[in-house]
Formats: sequence, C-alpha cells, structure tokens
Amino acid sequence: MTSSDAKGRIGRSRALPFTDRLANLPYWLLFAMLLGVLILWSILTDEAYRTIFDRLATGILVTIYVTLIAYSLSLILGLLIGLARVSKNRVIYQIATFYVEIVRGVPMIVLLYYIAFVGAPALVEGINALGKVMIQANILPTLAEGLTSAKVRDLDYTARAVMALTLGYAAFLAEIFRGGIESIDRGQMEAARSLGMSYWQAMRHVILPQAIKRILPPLGNDFVAMLKDSSLVSVLGVRDITMLGKVYSTSTFRFFETYNVVAFLYLSMTIVLSLAVRYMEERMKTDR
Repeated sequence: MTSSDAKGRIGRSRALPFTDRLANLPYWLLFAMLLGVLILWSILTDEAYRTIFDRLATGILVTIYVTLIAYSLSLILGLLIGLARVSKNRVIYQIATFYVEIVRGVPMIVLLYYIAFVGAPALVEGINALGKVMIQANILPTLAEGLTSAKVRDLDYTARAVMALTLGYAAFLAEIFRGGIESIDRGQMEAARSLGMSYWQAMRHVILPQAIKRILPPLGNDFVAMLKDSSLVSVLGVRDITMLGKVYSTSTFRFFETYNVVAFLYLSMTIVLSLAVRYMEERMKTDR
C-alpha cells in the first residue's frame, strides 16, 4: 500500500463523522430559521413591518399570560382527574371518565363559546344563590352581600377564556397522568402498602414521582399545543396576537405583512418550546 493510498483512506475515515453529522442536520429547522431571519430583517428595516410588530407587541404578553395561567390550572385539575381515573371507587371513576370523554369530544372553539356564554352566567347565578343562602343563615353577611351583587359582566372574557382552556386541556392532561400512573409496575404500590404506607402516601412518594418523570415530554407537547390553541381566544375579543393582527389587517388591508408577523411570533415561540421538549426527551433517554 502506497503512502498516498494510506493518506486517502485516513482522509475518508476522518470525513465520515462529518458526513454523518451533515446527514443528520435538521434541515427543516435551518429552513425555518432562514424564514424567521427574513421576517425579522423585514421588521427591523421595513417601516410597515415595524409598525405591525409594535401593534402586536402587547398581544404577546396576553398570549403568554393566558397560556401560563390556563396550563398551570389544567395541570392541577388534570392530575386530580387522572387520579380519579385510576381510583377503585366506582362512582369517582365513572364521574371522571364522563368528564374526560365528554370534554375531549367537544371542539375547543365550541367549548370556548359554551364556557363564555353558558358556563360563566351559570357560575355567577350559582354564586348569587350561595350569597342568598349565606344571608338567610347569617353567615359572613359582608361576604354574602358581595356574592349576591356579583354580575356576569364582572367576569371578563380573558378569565372566561382561561376557564375554557383549563377545562378543555385538563381532560387531555388527565389521560396523560392516567397513562403515566398505570405504566408503573403494580408491584411497587403493593410493596409500598406492605411497608405501612396508605394508598395516598404510596401514590405521592412512590408512584407519582416515577410517573411524572415518564410523562414530562407529552406534558411539554401539550403546553406547545395550548400555546397555539390560545389563538382561539380571539373569538371572544381577547386582545391576543391573533386578535390584534385581525384588527390591524382589516383596518389597513395589509393582510400579507400582518399575518407574516403573526405567524412569525407564534412560530418563534412554538419552535423554541418544541426544541426544549425534544432536548428533554433526549436527556431522559440518556438517563435511563
């Protein structure tokens, strides 16, 4: 073998890792970043794009606020419903299953309308009735008077949108929690009970910590989905990114530029969150 042949083989062997990395490059991400850079450049250099971005800036905060509050509440409610879905109490199980199956079968936009225009008034009527009962029983009269004077208009549409997203996503998160709990070997619950733990102690200290670690990626995916579905609150007049974009585009007829910026803002947030979820999944695979 000549020295030139040896050098050629060494060069090819050194090139293999680079070609492997090149083949595994996320080209979709590079293309998305290129589009993002082009739109960002337009925002920085084009007066029309910059004006649109300034008009939509306040909607970013509303979108993030609605998403964070609704997702936090849906996590709590979803965990409770998920625990009910694995309960041995038949009544609790049936109630939780009824909730999950009904809510998951209703489109989110229909749920938004239902909560905003049916659920919210019914909730206020219930609060008023509770206040009247408290007054008759002479229980905390000052608070009771405030409850009876509550009006539907006191519950703004942002709060109603948060309620709808919470109730809707709690049903999906409940199934994620249920699947995570049931993925843990039953022998661990039996071992914990044999050590003297109660059912809830075993669930809290043994089962849930393991289940939550397994379901973190799907929980992250649902957070990304809620961020996108938060755009639906614009149908209630909540001034999020989508609503502000709709108002500005209809008043100026700059639909192309406006919805380019709207799409850019949502994509920037969802891609970052999706990459974070993917990174979490990879870390969990290496930790196993």
